[in-house]
Amino acid sequence: MKRSFSSWGSAIATCLLLGAAGVQAAQLDEIKARAVLVCGVLDIFEPFGYTDVKTRSVVGYDVDVCQAVAGKLGAKVEIKPVSIEARIAELQQGHMDVLGAGLAHTPLRAEQVAFSDAYYVSENVLAVRAGRGITALGELDGKRISYVKGSISEAYIRQALPGATAVGFEDVSSAFTALLQGKVTGFSTSQEVLHKLLNRLGDKAGQYSILQPAIGREVWGLGIRRDEPGMLVAVNSALRELEAEGTMQAIFDKWLGAQTLYRMQRSFKVQPIR
Repeated sequence: MKRSFSSWGSAIATCLLLGAAGVQAAQLDEIKARAVLVCGVLDIFEPFGYTDVKTRSVVGYDVDVCQAVAGKLGAKVEIKPVSIEARIAELQQGHMDVLGAGLAHTPLRAEQVAFSDAYYVSENVLAVRAGRGITALGELDGKRISYVKGSISEAYIRQALPGATAVGFEDVSSAFTALLQGKVTGFSTSQEVLHKLLNRLGDKAGQYSILQPAIGREVWGLGIRRDEPGMLVAVNSALRELEAEGTMQAIFDKWLGAQTLYRMQRSFKVQPIR
């Protein structure tokens, strides 16, 4: 009995798909067999991943997320410190199973790694001195706004406020001090950094206000190698379970909530990145 070319093609394609699925399943099975999930995190990115000076171990928001996901997969977590520059390459080369290192989703990165559902959302905001009567972003047109050189804040300022003058500083302290000393009208950075800086001022924090809406928004996902769709499904399932049972909220409260120096409220849930 003769088969058409299309029939043979379909059969071959089916075999390839089944073979690929087997490989993907084997990769996830390997993690479960060794009972260890290797997770790459930053170790100089407080409060998401940093070295505790007392224990000399890496702790933080991302570390706790990785640990919780590992638990759902029936494994313990092994934390692997990575650098911002090398984090994606190390994931691609198989040096870790999952990358949880403040990895913001971008179209370019999505071509390099697969992104899990969003587990964190970071907004880039603007602070001004409250006494100046500035209550809307448009009122900063023609004003000087400080930011840290090399950060995403510069792009957000130029996009949201093309009429403002973006003034770069070498570090957060210098950029924030420029606002305190009146050298600039506004200061732009991530909401986490800004909340911490303002709360450190104590009673003087009320002299400054954070303008709404935010001028930028980063959606973070756990990075997974693109050839591991089975792993992606398992990680997403774990994140959704952790959200449903309240663990993700508890992790947020531990590192960024009302009892911390950040005193932030969680305005997002685990959900697919669109």
